[in-house]
Amino acid sequence: MPNVNLLDEFSDTLWLEDGLSHNTLESYRNDLRQFGNWLIEHQKSGGELIKATHTDLLEFLAHRVESNVKASTASREVSSLKRFYRFLLRQGRIHTDPSLNISTPKISRHLPVTLTENDVELLLAAPDINQPLGVRDRTMLEVLYASGLRVSELVNLRTSQLSEDMGVVHVRGKGDKERLAPLGEEALEWIHRYNKQVKPMLLNGRVSDTVFVTTRGSGMTRQAFWYLIKRHAKHAGIDKSLSPHTLRHAFATHLLNHGADLRVVQLLLGHADISTTQIYTHIARERLKQLHTRHHPRG
Repeated sequence: MPNVNLLDEFSDTLWLEDGLSHNTLESYRNDLRQFGNWLIEHQKSGGELIKATHTDLLEFLAHRVESNVKASTASREVSSLKRFYRFLLRQGRIHTDPSLNISTPKISRHLPVTLTENDVELLLAAPDINQPLGVRDRTMLEVLYASGLRVSELVNLRTSQLSEDMGVVHVRGKGDKERLAPLGEEALEWIHRYNKQVKPMLLNGRVSDTVFVTTRGSGMTRQAFWYLIKRHAKHAGIDKSLSPHTLRHAFATHLLNHGADLRVVQLLLGHADISTTQIYTHIARERLKQLHTRHHPRG
């Protein structure tokens, strides 16, 4: 079993320096545990992470490739190893970084499926707003599209995070990073209607700081909301392969289509790295090509 105290110390350092989330830290730990177990199983470097050599790392990564792991998984594992051995080097516990000159596998980035503006209008209009749950669902969809929140951020939204006066939502996203997301007049009107007419009815005398609640008065899970999106998309006649982040993708793409600066979109989405946001420029570019082909006389 890899040195637990060493992994604890490494995780604590990452949390203090980068504010990484529990899930991200656990991914690092799992990657290192896996490498440590491989060292033990193959009797390499006394089974100790701190004694692993450059050759050990190459052989382990070759073994992972032979095991047909996804490129994204292999890339994360290399990153975990590099971070860990840089940490040991800074601590003076090793004198040579065994992960030097090991490159991170290139990941082919698939363009996310996004919705046209007409698709979004159809999806937003799908819930039956004559029913209390329809008003709730419409409000959730409006907030998601207006703010670019992640689904997990939406379902975990607390009343204290909403400022109707300022028209913003205060979000604590991945890596515990904070950002302010504007809501827009349409979403604010639906929030006001939901809070005044529907939420008290759903709570039925109960108290909850969660913004969007179920008929049981509790918060909604990501899976439950994802089911709702699929049901409303089917009702709207949208047959695209949707994902839980479909409206977030649409939010970013439509902003860029209407001239928003990439850095602004990065801030609104809460991306730590601009390269993560740049994928949306490809979507916007493809949309422009389609428009040119359809409307230009020589398209």
